[in-house]
Amino acid sequence: MVFDTALTRLLGIRVPVVQGGLQWVAYAELAAAVSNAGGLGIINALTQPDAEHLRAEIRKTRSLTDEPFGVNVTLLPALNPPDYPAFMKVILEEKIKIVETAGNSPGPIIKQLKAAGIIVIHKATTIRHAKAAIKLGVDVLSIDGFECAGHVGESDIASLILLGRARQELGDTPFIASGGFADGYGLMSALSLGAAGMNMGTRFLATVEAPIHINVKKAIVEADEHQTTLILRRWKNTSRMFTNKMTAEAVKIEKESEKGEFAEIAPTVSGAKGRQVLEGGDIQHGVWYAGQVMGMIHDIPTCAELFARIEREADGVLENLTKSIRSTREGKSRL
Repeated sequence: MVFDTALTRLLGIRVPVVQGGLQWVAYAELAAAVSNAGGLGIINALTQPDAEHLRAEIRKTRSLTDEPFGVNVTLLPALNPPDYPAFMKVILEEKIKIVETAGNSPGPIIKQLKAAGIIVIHKATTIRHAKAAIKLGVDVLSIDGFECAGHVGESDIASLILLGRARQELGDTPFIASGGFADGYGLMSALSLGAAGMNMGTRFLATVEAPIHINVKKAIVEADEHQTTLILRRWKNTSRMFTNKMTAEAVKIEKESEKGEFAEIAPTVSGAKGRQVLEGGDIQHGVWYAGQVMGMIHDIPTCAELFARIEREADGVLENLTKSIRSTREGKSRL
């Protein structure tokens, strides 16, 4: 199948599939593999300890692919905020063409990126936030449904409804379907709902090139759609995680805490522990992001194999739809 959507045209990619920002996973190896397979690979700026390490990761990605790739910059509240100005300086100096933004108050960064002629994809979990991002000048919205891994927002609107509302409300701004997508069937459903492509996160964790421990990949394959837990709602930072003993502990603290101070739960939901899960393979050691789409993931292919499958499945969906429509029309003509 030859795809021709607003996303493929704008980004210069062959298949309208974008890799999620994936903290502690979105390194050069995975991003390059996704881009080489026909999609848009993403490296995560905040996965790097500082701006110069980001520069090195950008250059490493360029050594592995000649295809387009992007950089994710997520703005979230933190006790020790990252050096965003330094990261932005490197992104501009390295002439990155595509940046994905997410998180709180992205206006100043989006303005800086647009002034440099960079294509901006912004992640949103509500139509209200998507419209605000359009006013800031973003080029593409990534619309995240409630099924997604990580930060799900506070509105609990699933992808089917959220994408329909995006089609109704976002005008000419193209949008990407995110949350619950893993295959060619999902891609075709996203396109039929008005999206210009789809974003996959958890699916890319279970690929050969994902730089994480095999135990994590196997856990995703063996899990189903019921094995995620929502935590941190009390602090309006609701996040979907893989269900394990640490999410159970987090839920208990959240329910039983009398003071409701984040310091009580902080050690349990430590990002450092989550990183250790991905690197060391003890899936019970910390909380780590995973989406309900785990129920649809049953193997660990290479990115090239995964994209080839997505294209075959998309072809099959189109063929079946065409047959169904033709049969319906033929039936009516005989009446």
